[in-house]
Amino acid sequence: MFGWTGTFLQVNLNKGKAVANRYEASLAKNFLGGRGFAVKILWDNLKSGIDPLSPENVLVFATGPLTGLSLPSSGKLIVASKSPLTGGYGDGNIGTLAAVQMRKAGYDAVIIEGKANKPIVLLIRDATAEFLDAKDLWGLNSFETEKKLRELYGRTAGILCIGQGGENLVKFANIVCQEGRAGGRPGIGAVMGSKNLKAVIFIGSHEISVAQPKEMKELGAEGYREVMTKPNYAFWKRQGTMMTIEWSQENSVLPTCNYREGVFEEADEIGGFAMEKLKIANRGCPQCNMTCGNVVKGSDKKESELDYENVAMLGSNIGLGSLKQVAALNRAADEFGLDTISLGNVIGFAMEASEKGLLTDKISWGKFKDTKALIEDIAYKRSLGRLLAEGVRFAAEEIGKGSKRWAMHVKGLEISAYNCHSTPAMALSYATSSIGAHHKDAWVISWEVKVGRESYSEEKVDKVIELQRIRGGVFESLTVCRLPWVEVGFELEWYPRFLYAATGLEMNWDNLNLIADRIFNLTRAFWIREYGKSWSKEMDVPPARWFEEPLTKGALKGAKLERAKYDVMLQRYYKKRGWDERGIPTKTTLDKLGLKDVAKQLGKRVKLYE
Repeated sequence: MFGWTGTFLQVNLNKGKAVANRYEASLAKNFLGGRGFAVKILWDNLKSGIDPLSPENVLVFATGPLTGLSLPSSGKLIVASKSPLTGGYGDGNIGTLAAVQMRKAGYDAVIIEGKANKPIVLLIRDATAEFLDAKDLWGLNSFETEKKLRELYGRTAGILCIGQGGENLVKFANIVCQEGRAGGRPGIGAVMGSKNLKAVIFIGSHEISVAQPKEMKELGAEGYREVMTKPNYAFWKRQGTMMTIEWSQENSVLPTCNYREGVFEEADEIGGFAMEKLKIANRGCPQCNMTCGNVVKGSDKKESELDYENVAMLGSNIGLGSLKQVAALNRAADEFGLDTISLGNVIGFAMEASEKGLLTDKISWGKFKDTKALIEDIAYKRSLGRLLAEGVRFAAEEIGKGSKRWAMHVKGLEISAYNCHSTPAMALSYATSSIGAHHKDAWVISWEVKVGRESYSEEKVDKVIELQRIRGGVFESLTVCRLPWVEVGFELEWYPRFLYAATGLEMNWDNLNLIADRIFNLTRAFWIREYGKSWSKEMDVPPARWFEEPLTKGALKGAKLERAKYDVMLQRYYKKRGWDERGIPTKTTLDKLGLKDVAKQLGKRVKLYE
């Protein structure tokens, strides 16, 4: 095999053993890598109904055939597991040295099962795996942990770790590396903590084998040059995703005060131009020449890496208009290993609940000191933090009194930073995402604003599916970053060329989209296998707030979604996907995608239609 190592490392924490296993080449051809490998591994290795925080859950690190090669933005790694936050399939990607080092160590995926009997660090160095005592690291935050490990293993080692959020099993704890790179927002850090696994270190010494080394080198260099010629490249290097604050404000989609509004009076104070005045450095992932991490010093005088999502969720969504204070909150979240999107969402929910008199604890909009203290309480699951650490869905169920109507999640995953009162296609994208309400799979909102927001058209359904295939299927499985394509217009046709040079396999976009559909349907099957007969189309409906409470401010004052039209749109989406009226893939669809065994298993949980 070229492009893939052909090897998975199976790690059993109960026994303290690791075994390298070869896998069939057909697996790579059918699932590519990354998310494709992750969901296939989880489907094959997990029994339905297991507790995500029990030793029976499996933690997967997976790369793709382009990971770690010298081509634009290829330093990505997928982390995946059954999610403790949603109960369904959960994953995230991280730009990290660990991705490159894992490939150089010789593995396409590392599969971790069981639970260590005490806190450990897993050190994977080429063909060896060591289980090291982590008693001196347990209790440290993610930055402190990595610093200590890097002093021992060097600046090029790939280090993934958790903070106190993961140790304490906060349901939206993530995995952190390189002081601000993070991923796994559906609670993958909590899964790592449940296994007593404080950190994983990758050190590799092998070259990544490709089918056409000379062509790969030339093509990668050409690709890097091409990225730099794009018109938006210079501005991207200045602001990265932070430019989206101004765009969202202008288009009334900036999440404000728990998604009640789409505009924020102090947006200029937390936007891209405000960030430029504070910026001291850029950070990025390995193999990237369009680095997007904007480093500023927060009000705590510590460095913090900012992007759109964490600033919107810890800024406008909680009514905080000081970028330095937002940066300090973001730094705290990264240190504790808490997902900033879910964190800003649950805090916004708590502030609204407090405002409405539903909590004994008082937490007001925009109060920095109180918010920072609450973040620490969430990480340690103290007082109100214990409730919020379970996620907004659980918090709303506990509080009751109508709070479910404005608990901003889909399938238990808190919505990322776009208010969809006026964007039905983006609402559909959130509702049908593979992991819950996340923008990663189909960021359709920019296109939707250009073509017109009002319609619930077939064209919009087609666009959501198209983007889910490209972004959530192909990019997440190759595994490379989508930002060169999305943000500066690096053409999609580069990727089949990269894949051919790496693997020797000729695949056009029709071939890649078929693989994407296979992966997407397997993730959907995973969800349905877990939820069984409790699954319904209501799982694919966004929060009631967007249907029932119109915007009261800005140019789109009065805007809200229309439920009847959304339902028609959803059923059209199901039909195009080859699913029934419940949103369940039909037997025919699964068979066409080469998932006959999946259909057989799924049929034991729910009735499948032909």
